[in-house]
This record gives sequence, structure tokens and C-alpha cells, in this order.
Amino acid sequence: MAIQIGAKPDSGFDDPIGMLIDCHRRIERFLHLLCVVADRARNRDLTDEEVTAVQSALQYFRVGGLRHTADEEESLFPRLRAESTTGKFQEISGLENDHRNANDLHAMVDTLYSVWIAAGVLSPEDELRLRCGTEQLKHLYEEHIQIEEKTVFPRATEMLDSQTIAAIGQEFQARRK
Repeated sequence: MAIQIGAKPDSGFDDPIGMLIDCHRRIERFLHLLCVVADRARNRDLTDEEVTAVQSALQYFRVGGLRHTADEEESLFPRLRAESTTGKFQEISGLENDHRNANDLHAMVDTLYSVWIAAGVLSPEDELRLRCGTEQLKHLYEEHIQIEEKTVFPRATEMLDSQTIAAIGQEFQARRK
């Protein structure tokens, strides 16, 4: 990612919830790019600039997106379930289902963009599938991020003690080595 002068620096491993929120902003930016290119580049080859941007976005989702899902499903969600005695986290199952749906949609979008880049053109049917896939991802992430940032993350901050937060951050760091 490019550095923006005056921008808030990304959160570190001492703030894993902040890291997840920072990742959400990257997801939104890269997904927006995939949506815009799919919509604007109909019936033509992608420009070199579009190819570079799309490849960067696809690579982000292949690596960063999967890591983000692991951060939630392997580190955060199990601890929230363990701490919740009142069933406050029924949202987690829905979020995990969103992850599976997003993975399927990302695989389709990745394949279609890869074909477009390699062949120079997509069939009208594949162009439509790509636009529908990116729009589905956009709507899925809008709702998913809203639930996490308005409900799940604030509860996690309230419920989890500093040692647990530190352990989550250490797990995040280990995933990035």
C-alpha cells in the first residue's frame, strides 16, 4: 500500500482489533477497484494500469484476505465464544458463513480476471458473471464489516482482558512470519 502523508498509521500487533479494522479498509479499497474495473472495462482489453491494479487486488485477497479470515476464525472468534456465557455472539456463525461465501466468490472473480488478463477479452456471459460476483462481494462485505465493527469488535474490546488481547496479537504476528 502507498503511504499517505498525514494518514493514521496502521495498528500494530499490540492492537489486533485495530489491525482487523485497518484490514477492512484495505478490503474495501481493493474490492472497489475490482468492481470499478469490471464495470468500466466492458468489451475491451484491460489497460496495463488496470492489469497491474487488478493483479495487486487479487494478490491482496489471496494472501491478506485469507490471513484476515484466519485471524478472526482461529484467534478472535474462539476466544469470544469461550468468554460468552450468554450466547451474545450468535453473529459469529453468520460471519464464518460469510467467510466461506466470500472465498467462493473470490475464487470465481480471480479466475475470471485471470482469464481476462490472459486472453484479452471475456465473453459477454463471463463479463456479466464477473460484475455480478464483484457486486455480491461488495454487498457481502458491507454487511459483514458493519456487524463486526458495530457489534463484535466493541464487545471483544469490552470482554477480553489485556493478556488475551496480547495473545491474539502474538498469533497475528506469527501468521505473518
